[in-house]
Amino acid sequence: MQVLFSILDLLAFALIGCALVRAWMIAAGMTLVVQPGRFVVAMTDWLVQPLRKILPRGLSLGRWDGACLVAAVILALAYGGFWTAMLLQVTGSEVSTNVLMLAIPVAAFKMLARVVLQGLFYLLLMYAVMSWVQPQSPAMGFLTRLIAPLLLPFQRVIPRIGGIDLSALVVMMALQILLGLVA
Repeated sequence: MQVLFSILDLLAFALIGCALVRAWMIAAGMTLVVQPGRFVVAMTDWLVQPLRKILPRGLSLGRWDGACLVAAVILALAYGGFWTAMLLQVTGSEVSTNVLMLAIPVAAFKMLARVVLQGLFYLLLMYAVMSWVQPQSPAMGFLTRLIAPLLLPFQRVIPRIGGIDLSALVVMMALQILLGLVA
């Protein structure tokens, strides 16, 4: 049973992460027709396209695509509802509707925060490794476009040591601290 829950958790993490990366790529003005854009579109189109037909045209947060963000929230709420139902089933407890209505959004928020923090951590880890090992690769260009707005404030403050940019490592440590607070 634990294996099934782990698989479902990973699937939810991947779907929510793809919806958020799709929104992020659109906000950054990146194309979705090359990898990893094609992958995130394939993973999220089943939910994003119907939402684009339902939601008002102007629903967005600045350059961020509203349908992708709403898709991530819907997936997180479904995840929160599933885990709340499983917890109630396992414990056999009866809970009032008010508590249930609070538990699902809290679980959804925790999942969204976890996806954002862990996703950024993994992207920064890939960025750091690629910057040391293969800085001229096409993947590095993609990572730089995504990560640069996050790293720029830290790069202004943290000096390079021996030609190596340690700002990614500092941000990764901060993300780990925030992830510990969310968990």
